[in-house]
Amino acid sequence: MKQDIHPDYSETTIRCACGNEIQIGSTRDNISVEICSACHPFYTGKQKLVDSAGRIERFRRKYAKYQDKNEK
Repeated sequence: MKQDIHPDYSETTIRCACGNEIQIGSTRDNISVEICSACHPFYTGKQKLVDSAGRIERFRRKYAKYQDKNEK
């Protein structure tokens, strides 16, 4: 192998917005992420539904008549 062509590999910390910290080896220092496996809905099974300006309720009212017809 050639000398002095590889980046420095060291222990670093990945910090998530939820507060979770993971220690790994990387060529980068102090990585920060917005979402990780500790807070991602796919892994936790908890879905966060953000209703901005009542859009979900408006959708439900709009298509409620179709839902009633399909149930009968």
